Amino acid sequence: MSETALGKKQSETQRVRGLVDRAQQGDRGALEELYLIHFDRIYSYLHVSVGNRHDAEDLTTQTFLKMLEKINKFRWQSAPFSAWLFRIAHNLAMDHFRATRRWQSEEEPPEPEPDDTTSAEAGALESIGRRSMLELIEDLSPEQQQVLTLKFVFNFANAEAATILGKTEGAIKSLQHRALASLQKQLEKRESAG
Repeated sequence: MSETALGKKQSETQRVRGLVDRAQQGDRGALEELYLIHFDRIYSYLHVSVGNRHDAEDLTTQTFLKMLEKINKFRWQSAPFSAWLFRIAHNLAMDHFRATRRWQSEEEPPEPEPDDTTSAEAGALESIGRRSMLELIEDLSPEQQQVLTLKFVFNFANAEAATILGKTEGAIKSLQHRALASLQKQLEKRESAG
C-alpha cells in the first residue's frame, strides 16, 4: 500500500473513530454520518447474502436500528467499526434464513424477487464478470461463500472477516483455501468440458 493510500486509510479510520465517539455521546449528526458512510456496503452485503432487494432493504434497516440501540456497547478492539456493523448484518441474515426455513419447505426455495430498477451496482457487477463468479460460488458451502464475498467483494482482511463471522483467522484462511481449491476444480471441469 502506498504512503498516500495508507495515510488516507488512517485518516478515514480516525474520522470514523471520532464519529463513533460523538455518536456514543448522543450526537445525532454523527449517527447519520455513520449511516451514510456504511449504508451501501451493508446493503450490498445483505443483498448478496439474501438474494433479493426487499429482504436486503428490511435487514439493512434492522442493522442500523441495532447500531442505534447498541452503539454505546461498542468498544474499539482489533477490528474496525465496519466489522462490528457487518457482524450485526451477518447475524440478522442468519436469523432471517432460520425464520425462512421454518416457514418454507425444502422443496420450495424462495424465488428471487424481480428487480425492475437495475441499480448501477448491479450493472457494474455484471459488466466486470462478478455474476459468473457468483454462479461459481453457488456450489460452495454457505460459510465458504460468505468468506469469499467478505474477502474479495468487500475487501475485508482475514481478521475482519473472522470478527464478522465469529470465527478464528485460521478458520477463515482454511475456508478460503478450501473454497478456492473447489473453484479451481470447477473451472478445470468447465474448461475440459468446453
